[in-house]
Amino acid sequence: MLVLFDIDGTLLRTAGAGVNAMLACARELFPTHTFSFENIAISGRLDRLIWRDLMASATIEGTDDDHALFRARYEHHLENAFRAGARSIPLEGAAKLVDALSARPSGGVGLLTGNYEHTGRLKLTQAGFSLDRFSFNAWADDGWHRRELPPVALDRYRAHSSSAMDLNQVVVIGDTPLDIDCAHFNGCKAIAVATGVHPMDELHAHAPDLLVEDLSDWQAIAQWIGAQTAQ
Repeated sequence: MLVLFDIDGTLLRTAGAGVNAMLACARELFPTHTFSFENIAISGRLDRLIWRDLMASATIEGTDDDHALFRARYEHHLENAFRAGARSIPLEGAAKLVDALSARPSGGVGLLTGNYEHTGRLKLTQAGFSLDRFSFNAWADDGWHRRELPPVALDRYRAHSSSAMDLNQVVVIGDTPLDIDCAHFNGCKAIAVATGVHPMDELHAHAPDLLVEDLSDWQAIAQWIGAQTAQ
């Protein structure tokens, strides 16, 4: 199995550092405009879509060049936030589950996330995760919809493996209905974890293959994934 982790709300929390860095970046680049995340959906969405909505909220028609500059300056502002004391906090059991899955003799571990690559890696590093654990990743820049990301990660796995793995051998672990949706749309398994803003009952309504409150019982989750492999 190829196991793909979401970042925010699944592996870690940044307590608003990412959102605040985006706002600081937008205000730096467009100082005469007013920006707010009011009425902008964030949970489970791709950073490039959040950027588009943030620009639209300030009646700005952002160009590709604007977006490229925003990405670069967002990284700068997030780095500054961490230097100033903002924290990226690993969630209970997350690192142990990643380590256990990485130690398997076959399969792979990667990321399926709405983060831009550079800021996603920064959040993980600040939370103490080894980037070497995540070899086959799909980022916000790899599509315009989360449904497009599982095939991207699988193609990257296939490029480095002789395995003929298919999408039904992929497990997506995330904390939002959009994580479940992107998994099932592609025929993947979905593990939903209620460590984000979506409670257990809401996640249950989207019929994940496995639903857990958190990743603290990482052994049981690893065993469940192993059972899917055996099947």
